[in-house]
Amino acid sequence: MSTEYTNYIDGVFTARSQNSLEVTNPATGALLARIPDSDAAAVDAAVAAAKRAQPAWEKLPAVQRAGHLRAISAKLREHRTELARIIVREQGKVQGLAQVEVDFTADYIDYMAEWARRLEGEVLTSDRPNESIFLLRKPVGVVAGILPWNFPFFLIARKLAPALVTGNTIVIKPSEETPINAFEFARLVAETDLPPGVFNLIGGRGATAGDALVSHRDVDLITFTGSVATGSRIMQTAGKNLTRVNLELGGKAPAIVLADADLDLAAKAIYDSRVINTGQVCNCAERVYVERSVHDALVERLATLFAATRYGDPSVDADLHMGPLVNQVGLEKVEAMVEQARRDGATIVTGGKRADLGQGFHYEPTLITGTRADMEIMRKEIFGPVLPIQAVDSLDEAIALANDSDYGLTSSIFTRNINSAMKAVRELRFGETYVNREHFEAMQGFHAGRKKSGIGGADGKHGLYEFTETHVVYLQTP
Repeated sequence: MSTEYTNYIDGVFTARSQNSLEVTNPATGALLARIPDSDAAAVDAAVAAAKRAQPAWEKLPAVQRAGHLRAISAKLREHRTELARIIVREQGKVQGLAQVEVDFTADYIDYMAEWARRLEGEVLTSDRPNESIFLLRKPVGVVAGILPWNFPFFLIARKLAPALVTGNTIVIKPSEETPINAFEFARLVAETDLPPGVFNLIGGRGATAGDALVSHRDVDLITFTGSVATGSRIMQTAGKNLTRVNLELGGKAPAIVLADADLDLAAKAIYDSRVINTGQVCNCAERVYVERSVHDALVERLATLFAATRYGDPSVDADLHMGPLVNQVGLEKVEAMVEQARRDGATIVTGGKRADLGQGFHYEPTLITGTRADMEIMRKEIFGPVLPIQAVDSLDEAIALANDSDYGLTSSIFTRNINSAMKAVRELRFGETYVNREHFEAMQGFHAGRKKSGIGGADGKHGLYEFTETHVVYLQTP
């Protein structure tokens, strides 16, 4: 029995839409729910509600806005187990990681609520006598948040919490692949006393509802997480209204392993950074550069880990490392990239084919050696449980190859030499570098990429201020 959801606009769930989209379980293909296939009229209604609500919301003291956020996080904790089960079924995430996502989402909302008493402006020195200059931070207005499918629940918080605590209102469109969790989030919000119109949720396709949202003249900031191609289209569309954008896009994260590294630590950290969420994470370790003298030893350790990977339907088995890929398109993309690598002369050490589980979009965890810098597998984002490895002769070579990429989100290095680590930190052109640990950011950091990995960033103080604009006041007194 599937559930039919409706949009949440101006504090109420709307009438059932004439057109709907089906949401299925990627592990089994079973129908889970139907959501609205919203048109431009629905988007107009959601944006209008957000615009009406914003002035009064901005006038509330920030600490009161934070109180509303804490009420939402309390609801999430109250329903944490059922929310995790929903994520497992609709996205294919393993049970443990789904529970981490729900709990981290609640923690993130509380973390951003704590900034209510820490929002700061500046007092600047004037060149004139009897003048004071104040730099104020104010909300941008109406925010459009467009979500990905890989961490769909957490990304609600990453966009909503900083927007609301700084005085903005928001319209969120979840991915059509994984919208159920967002509609359940809206159901919980409706049980709080958040003022109508402050948070609005619409379902629909990116090409219709998404396009209507990003092209809307009453939207003041678009925050999007997803592919480079979609981010580029959003930026072009936003440019027509000169709407501000915040884009977290793709990644091709390099992991550098030097001869003096703790190979057991490096192998486990890289493995964890590759199979997490079935490799469907923008900051996953996507390629490895290892010094030639320890290449075989590292490959042996990784091969053991890859071969022991447990995968299947996470809604049935709680003891898994991986679930399915999100859809057939993702499965075929991974399959095609591995086949191209094989044709280019690479060696498949483990995996290399679809997993024969009878149903769902499963691909075997795959380790590839004998790769070269010109191969597609080393240059394009894989977004699946596939790890290519290339041998190098020095740290300088590894850094040069790592930087030779369209992407610049995350990176890592494994070494016992602090000088080597700091050289990598200085020279790697990425928004984040992890030293002797897995790729996973902290909420108090700043998750931001370079090049085609995005514009702007999220998390921490700097992510919070992405949702504000400055207002400078020149106060002259007699």
